[in-house]
Amino acid sequence: MKNFLPLVALIVVATATAFGALAQNTKAENNMPAQSANHSQQQNHPYVGMWVTDDGRIRHELLPNGRYDEARGNRESAYQGLYVVTGNQIDYWDDTGFTADGVFVDENTLHHAGMILRRK
Repeated sequence: MKNFLPLVALIVVATATAFGALAQNTKAENNMPAQSANHSQQQNHPYVGMWVTDDGRIRHELLPNGRYDEARGNRESAYQGLYVVTGNQIDYWDDTGFTADGVFVDENTLHHAGMILRRK
């Protein structure tokens, strides 16, 4: 019986983690702006512009119309979609339905998906 306890604990942790990720994704979808790729909304925040990782591999262009265009390496427009900034928080919804978020830790630094992007 003792041999099964670590397995049961692992299953409980994995299940809780999966439900947490599902809840976070559901929250992001519930906050998704009611706009489509063809109908964007003007953004009023200081973060419009280009954000780039230090190695230049990942580049996010936050457009003033509430859309973003992400390039990865030589792949221009690898991901595109909508974004909304609330305070220093940014939420992304790409055109395929994927959601992500990030935090502007200061006026020139964005933490997103384990990456640090800087204003260019």
